[in-house]
Amino acid sequence: MKRAGAPAGRASAGLVLLHGRGAGAEDILSLLDVLGLPDVAGLAPEAPGRSWWPTSFLAPSAEMEPHVARGLAAVRDAVAAFEAEGLARDRIWLAGFSQGACLALEAFAREGAGLAGAFGFSGALVGTADAEGGPQPGLYGHGPKRFDYPAASGKVWLSVHQRDPHIPLQRVEESAEALRRAGAEVGMQVYPGAGHAVMREDLAALRSALNR
Repeated sequence: MKRAGAPAGRASAGLVLLHGRGAGAEDILSLLDVLGLPDVAGLAPEAPGRSWWPTSFLAPSAEMEPHVARGLAAVRDAVAAFEAEGLARDRIWLAGFSQGACLALEAFAREGAGLAGAFGFSGALVGTADAEGGPQPGLYGHGPKRFDYPAASGKVWLSVHQRDPHIPLQRVEESAEALRRAGAEVGMQVYPGAGHAVMREDLAALRSALNR
């Protein structure tokens, strides 16, 4: 686990940052430099082999769940480290890009009670189990998932391009609806055209949240 920014005990907020496939903790921590918020503490776990899971997050739950469980444990450890250093749980945010966005959103939905919120840049929920129905074009040929989460409060931001090669817009829309049903305050940004990136609007939304 890598650190950046302010010491947690003196920070105005804590940010658990989760990298995408092929990147690492230091890569995602560099977002703190872009945000320009010196009072924010950053923690970034690193996945073994720089990948939280070896397949698409849309894969059947039996394939995904062991990898998701390991990722959730890493997020849990990072949140616990912030809390042990005196940072209140309601000042801790989760954020990630791509695979890391999916993990951040899933961690918030499953275990995020009391956290400030989560930001998923080019990501969506993994889901809790397979749902009935066969492969769907809107899910890139994968089957649907169930979204059975406990009640959640806090703020959530989801973003995706209209034609993201890895994250179907349909799954992002389903994720937004599932998180709203759970009780979260959800903002969603869909960027025109094709792409898979952290955008300027994403960083502006995160900066605004952390500045409160």
